[in-house]
Amino acid sequence: MQVGIDRIGFYTPNKYVDMVDLAHARGEDPNKFLIGIGQSKMSVADQTQDAVSMGINATLQYLDQIERNNVGLLIIGTESGVDQSKSASLFVKSALKLNPDVRTFEVKEACFGMTAGIMIARDYVRLHPHHSALVIGSDIARYGVKTGGEVTQGAGSVSMLIKAEPQILALEDGHSAYSADINDFWRPNDSAVALVNGKYSKEVYLDFFQRTFKSYQEKTGIKTSAFSALIYHLPFVKMGYKANQLAITGQDASTTKHLEENFTASAKYSREVGNIYTASLYLSLLSLLENGSLEPEALVGLFSYGSGAMGEFYAGRVVADYQNVLDANATQQMLKRRQKLTIADYEQIFNEALVLPQDNIELNSDEEPGYWYFAGTKDHVRQYKQK
Repeated sequence: MQVGIDRIGFYTPNKYVDMVDLAHARGEDPNKFLIGIGQSKMSVADQTQDAVSMGINATLQYLDQIERNNVGLLIIGTESGVDQSKSASLFVKSALKLNPDVRTFEVKEACFGMTAGIMIARDYVRLHPHHSALVIGSDIARYGVKTGGEVTQGAGSVSMLIKAEPQILALEDGHSAYSADINDFWRPNDSAVALVNGKYSKEVYLDFFQRTFKSYQEKTGIKTSAFSALIYHLPFVKMGYKANQLAITGQDASTTKHLEENFTASAKYSREVGNIYTASLYLSLLSLLENGSLEPEALVGLFSYGSGAMGEFYAGRVVADYQNVLDANATQQMLKRRQKLTIADYEQIFNEALVLPQDNIELNSDEEPGYWYFAGTKDHVRQYKQK
């Protein structure tokens, strides 16, 4: 029995900042952001979008196409939690009108959270093959206005249905994991923005990739040339590019060519959206599937990384006719619908979103009809509504 990814949904907020505009505002050469970092645009979440609302919106892309009564597990991986106790997944479960007997909880380990959820879901479906599992990664990457990490911000969510006999990607047995207690990136309880040692975090990311990729190959005997694509957690595109360059070092021309081409395809959406933490790797997967060239049974390697730090490499095989359950046009419309912000408007929206809204004051969303949003708190209870 194969277990893997049967559906994928994506959501990003309806506002963005152009990296050329940001570079000019910060007195930088635009190529520092466009080429040096590898980003073109950055999605921006206002007060009405959070991990919950974005996760609902991503899942709604395919919810009507599945047997929701078969869903037995719902997991959200996020480092943008909305409550110190109650899981974001309970709000999502309510909005999606899932059955009361669904097991649901939230997972946190920086950007690794969604991968952890997928591994839990995979094992759950193996034991309960007649059930499926929803796994959502949903995050807002915030470092602060005029900070070193500003250009690597973003917002969005990816949702997946994990089930037996999947229609998109069948997960291979085996994985390679590596963890260490380090401080390359973290967000204290008293801070609305993350703290990061940028240079150190880049070094750790590449070190963890090399460790897990090498270990995976040693365990499985799979050579680099066997992979049709290698995809990565992309806090920014250039980071994954550097890891991919390490992977293709010493490979023949054919292997180098297709791994480079498919990396470019996998980075297309991240370049337009920015960093979405737990969902970043899976936005890379969606981008690869919708923009790359993959044959049935093509082997795709996935490198997941969460600062602090946790790394894992695993793989899956593309299912024949996977294109039939994807909607590349919907993704393009999702990106095109966004409105470009001036830098002044971006800074105002960003700083407003750092402040909790006053209790019993209803928030209104400028999203399109049908999307869910955070409407504020009523007697300190979070309220979510559909536009």
